[in-house]
Amino acid sequence: MKISIRKMGNSQGVLIPKPLLAQAGLESEAEMVIENGCIVLRRPRVDPREGWGAASQRVAALDGDVPVWPEFTNEADADLRW
Repeated sequence: MKISIRKMGNSQGVLIPKPLLAQAGLESEAEMVIENGCIVLRRPRVDPREGWGAASQRVAALDGDVPVWPEFTNEADADLRW
């Protein structure tokens, strides 16, 4: 498919047909990179641990940072040095 590069404000851009975006699984955001001289759009990569830091701070602020199963400790746990 051949498309036109258009002037958009101080930049240039292209219009991507909706069916192509749907096929690629792109909705509201895309990651854009250059690979081997080609512009590549892909779904943004999500960090699997994104938000963990903020969530742990919320738990700590609620004094909820206690062992869930304290009865499942090992006898030698007290000897461990952290």
